Amino acid sequence: MQQEGRGIGLTNKLRAYTLQDGGLDTYDANIALSFKADERDYEVAAVMLARLGVASVRLMTNNHSKAEELGRFGVKVDGVVPIRPEVTPFNERYFEAERDRFDHTITLDGQKLIDPCARNR
Repeated sequence: MQQEGRGIGLTNKLRAYTLQDGGLDTYDANIALSFKADERDYEVAAVMLARLGVASVRLMTNNHSKAEELGRFGVKVDGVVPIRPEVTPFNERYFEAERDRFDHTITLDGQKLIDPCARNR
């Protein structure tokens, strides 16, 4: 499915994992493969919601751009419910990249990043 791996497809996501094993974070791995950091397209999701007659949604995500992108395609986002990830030594670097490189609202070790959406209010 093309949506896999931030829209670069499963095969390229595996290539990105190889680059991450070599030291790049998830952001830089996608750039090294000549992709934008996030290639996902939310138009199909918006069309599906419209066809199902869904008037508005609450998203479970730490990624504020998902709400922005869905809104761009006419989906009314009534709220965002943050997800508290289970951080382990194996995934901590990934979540740090999510927070620091993608501006995701993630709490790590009790330190909550200020909601990036609030910066524009």
